[in-house]
Amino acid sequence: MSKQATPAPLVALTADVPCCAPLTQRRVPAETAAVLAPALKALGDPVRLQLMSMIASAEGGEVCVCDLTPAFDLTGPTISHHLRTLREAGLVDAERRGTWVYYRARPALLRRLAALLTVEPPADLRT
Repeated sequence: MSKQATPAPLVALTADVPCCAPLTQRRVPAETAAVLAPALKALGDPVRLQLMSMIASAEGGEVCVCDLTPAFDLTGPTISHHLRTLREAGLVDAERRGTWVYYRARPALLRRLAALLTVEPPADLRT
């Protein structure tokens, strides 16, 4: 029996409306937590966080795996594993072009994670 969980469907994350209020304002609904947790878990690894940063900040909005792999002291298969984890978590999309695969960030999911983690200072501390 595999310990691999089936990735949660991203249906709730494709709309252009915010998925949820920030953590500091209201309890996160169980359904929302189940959908967002894989993305947060994927970003919990330092290599995947760096890869996500490289992909999200890439000029032109996408980056070739051929440009990602040399940035790390890791094997190609290890980088591929981390990229697959980001893909399965819904953080990136991938497109094969000939020999190479190009990765793009999924900004809608990143915006939802940012909204969830937004912390507003108390009203009496705002300037």
